[in-house]
Amino acid sequence: MNFNTRTSRVFAYPSPADLRKGFNGLYGLVVDGLDENPLSGDLFLFVNRNRNRAKVLLWDGTGLCIFQKRLEQGRFAKLWRDTKKVTLSHSELSLFLEGCELIGAQKLSPDRVVF
Repeated sequence: MNFNTRTSRVFAYPSPADLRKGFNGLYGLVVDGLDENPLSGDLFLFVNRNRNRAKVLLWDGTGLCIFQKRLEQGRFAKLWRDTKKVTLSHSELSLFLEGCELIGAQKLSPDRVVF
């Protein structure tokens, strides 16, 4: 898989998703719900209402891939917002899938310095 964390972005669908959906259903959620291109190489995260299952949709250059995870205990963090889409860093996606509670991104780097 040719995957560049510097150029690809991560978008979380901002409301519960029906994870019975497969490739075409998730593709439709990306186009209609996130207003993004599923074939861009970006990652798209979907979580069910109970927050115990998650799917990530990714175009790897040759086809669509779906990665999924089911928690046996506990729940994923609640990423649902009033906004149209939620953006995450690749680190936040990894932490999310490992079960970390994401409260909100904290800015670690200083603002760009202009001389």
